[in-house]
Order: sequence, then structure tokens, then C-alpha cells
Amino acid sequence: MRVRDEYPAPALECRGLSKAYGSGRVVLAQLDFVLGAGEFVAIMGDSGVGKSTLLNLIAGLDTADSGAVLIDGAAVSGLDDDAATRLRRQKLGFVFQAFHVLPHLTLAQNVALPLLLNNLPLAHAVEMLAAVGLGGRGDDFPRQLSGGELQRVAIARALVHKPRLILADEPTGNLDPDTAHEVLSLFRAEAKASGAATMMVTHSEAAASVADRILILSDGGLHAAQHAAAGGVPSHNE
Repeated sequence: MRVRDEYPAPALECRGLSKAYGSGRVVLAQLDFVLGAGEFVAIMGDSGVGKSTLLNLIAGLDTADSGAVLIDGAAVSGLDDDAATRLRRQKLGFVFQAFHVLPHLTLAQNVALPLLLNNLPLAHAVEMLAAVGLGGRGDDFPRQLSGGELQRVAIARALVHKPRLILADEPTGNLDPDTAHEVLSLFRAEAKASGAATMMVTHSEAAASVADRILILSDGGLHAAQHAAAGGVPSHNE
């Protein structure tokens, strides 16, 4: 029989995570959560409930009042600035609503940034652009792209260094419904292919429907929402 240490660590684990604002309003209350490699989870909830706070705590950009965040088995809390920066560079990928593609760099240069920071072969940027349907366009600049294409670049950049965990904050918020569906299908497929775990914050039920699990953040905790399967429409009755 294999011992526990022979099993891979979860990509993300939150243990007793708590956070309150200065006013005393509790955002997270002893939150426990595990996200496995290759799993795609959507986090929903009312505006201001703490979804972005949760992402910031996981990324080490904010500090919890108590509890711990572990990424690939390593505790984020207690790391000094240099160690936290290295962890984000190596283990995390980010996809944002506003794309955050640098306008003065070519598409290939934008995608290559995580490779450059991690001393990895820059040729992987061209391969990743091809994977998201932008092959042959590495020398183009962001101003030449549509919103959907810009988000494809952002997805390629998030995945190119093969992170353990991807954090996505309203990744289709600036896209029309048809483009959003196309981009999300691609995002899910590429994240699954890479084996990365994905946590996506969204207000959109259509976006959340691509997830393996949908969780509602409310009253300081995460609660399961019903949905039939990836591609279905979730219910908020639970």
C-alpha cells in the first residue's frame, strides 16, 4: 500500500482561511478548499462578497487574518517578498478581464514574458500562440487584434510556462457572448491539456457553465451550486 507522500500534492489548498476588513465585515470565515491538478472551478457570488479578495490571498498579494494557502504543497504565508515573487512566477498564471497585454511588445514578446522571467526557452511562446489559434502572428502588435484575440494572447501567456495554478478574474467580461464562449472553450481545453488547475471568478452563468465545479462565495464560505455538467447552465438554489 502506498503512503500518502507518494500522492501528488493538490495544486491549491486553503486551510481555515479567514479575512475581515477594518470595519469588521467578515469576507472569509475559516474557509477550507482543495483544487486538484487539471480541475477547472468557477467561483460566483454577489459583487463585493470577496471573490477578488480570495484571489489576492491565494496569489499572495494580500494577507489573511488567519489560516494558510498552499500552492503545490508550499505555504504562501510567511514567504518574504523575493520568495513570494518566485512562487508567483513559477507556479501561477493569471488571466484578467482587461487582458493586460503590453501594447509596445509583439504578441510573441508578450507571451514570452513568463519564459523570460523563469529562464525557459523563448521558442515555447510561438508554440503557445499556435495552440490558441494565433500561429504565424507572433510579430503582430496588440493594436492589430480584436478583443477575443487579445484574450487568447493573455491565455497563452498564462499557460506558456506550465504553471500549477491559473487564476482568472472575469476573463470574458469584455467580450461579446459568442466570442466569450469561443474563448472559454479554448481556455478550458488548453488548461486541461497542460494539467493546470484553474480557479475562475465570474458573474456570468454562461462562463461558469464550462467549469467542472461551480462554487458560490457567500457568508464567508464556498458552497456548491447545482449544474448538470460542463456546458450546462448552473442553478443558484443551493
